[in-house]
Amino acid sequence: MPFPLRYFIRLIFTALFFLLTLTACSNATTNPTIRFREVEPASAVAYSPNDTRPLRVAVAAVISPKGNVESYGDLLKYIQNKLNRPVELVQRQTYAEVNDLIKNGYVDVGFVCTSAYVIGQRDFGMELLVAPEVTGATVYYSLLIVPADSPARAMSDLRGKVFAFTDPMSLTGRVYPTALVKNFEATPETFFARVFFTYSHDNAIRAVANKIADGASVDSLVYDFFVARDPGIAQKTRVIHRSPAFGIPPVVVNPKLSPQTKETLRELFLKMYYDPSALPILKTLMIDRFVQAPDGIYDSARALELEINTAP
Repeated sequence: MPFPLRYFIRLIFTALFFLLTLTACSNATTNPTIRFREVEPASAVAYSPNDTRPLRVAVAAVISPKGNVESYGDLLKYIQNKLNRPVELVQRQTYAEVNDLIKNGYVDVGFVCTSAYVIGQRDFGMELLVAPEVTGATVYYSLLIVPADSPARAMSDLRGKVFAFTDPMSLTGRVYPTALVKNFEATPETFFARVFFTYSHDNAIRAVANKIADGASVDSLVYDFFVARDPGIAQKTRVIHRSPAFGIPPVVVNPKLSPQTKETLRELFLKMYYDPSALPILKTLMIDRFVQAPDGIYDSARALELEINTAP
């Protein structure tokens, strides 16, 4: 059986990452490690300050694997140093695969999308740990974007065009635009000439910027983050619609994780705002701080996800 191309690419990227890690620092425990494939189930026994077992952290592919490493590397290193415990970044291509990692105990902590949390909390008790606060709020939006020179002004103008979805489970990248199309008594398959999945929001943004797609619906946080890093994206794309506010993508934990570990991690995240060494990390991520958000902020996402994903 031919070796899948995506795994070959992942292996090459992993090898390059480890090479950079080894050459960047002589202390092998300074930088978190990264895994794309096989991991053993994480232990759920009580955490102790001298624990040397890796804390496994999954980051959903809201942005591409390379972007995740670049964006979350310093945060994971900070967690590692604070816990005095190795940290491993575990990645998968889809949100559903990350949910499976959390459900089956292969990772301890996850940075997931909003609908992935809604589904995981409903299906197996995925637990909300903390949520990021951005510009004073714990909300985000779905942005409908088109190429800058597109004549489109609304979703109705994209009928018969090519549209990029991000992930089948994505609230902003698939569920919400599907709801918009439903207003025209259509499905994405009948409304658009063609749809395809990019499996990350930055790739969806690039697809529109490079005119591979006539439109896409993307996470507002990722769009703002991406534009801040590459202002040229703002010159190549245009936002034509913004959704109502939804609860922001949270940090979650495996429900079987020990209560002591959960509280240790929650306290670590909440205290970052008061730690001068952590402020540059938060600034890089464009996060004000992590807060304890009420689960109710996800109710509107729950309602929309149920409407779209359970419709006949």
